[in-house]
Amino acid sequence: MRIGDPAKMTSAINVTPLVDVVLVLLIIFMVMAPHMRQGPGPQIDLPETAKPKEQGSPARVLVTLDEKGVLWIEDQKIEPERFGDDLRTAAAKQKDPKVVVQADAKLPFGQVRQTMLAIEQAGFPGVALVSEREGAEKRRG
Repeated sequence: MRIGDPAKMTSAINVTPLVDVVLVLLIIFMVMAPHMRQGPGPQIDLPETAKPKEQGSPARVLVTLDEKGVLWIEDQKIEPERFGDDLRTAAAKQKDPKVVVQADAKLPFGQVRQTMLAIEQAGFPGVALVSEREGAEKRRG
């Protein structure tokens, strides 16, 4: 090439900045993934048991008692006096639903038992309780 000759244009995409951005986003998602909420309802600390029974995934209605004793059905806060009606309404959306109770580990068992009795009075015999395996990483949200 001599001075005064028209320069040839080369068109090439520089992918280095793209790769850098994608790697940073990947790292951010990897760090944040364990901190994302896992399910409906309020975030609670589940009680730990040595060998919790593994459950399949049949149709279920999740009832939650948070650390203040407030009732939730799935992700809706429920007034105690409407609990039975709201539970039947939530269960009507599924075929052959099972009621599953998860309660904060700090609650006294008597309060959990009252909720279980209210579920039975609403017409759902048999209630499953949710717990975490001892030593398992806690859910955080």
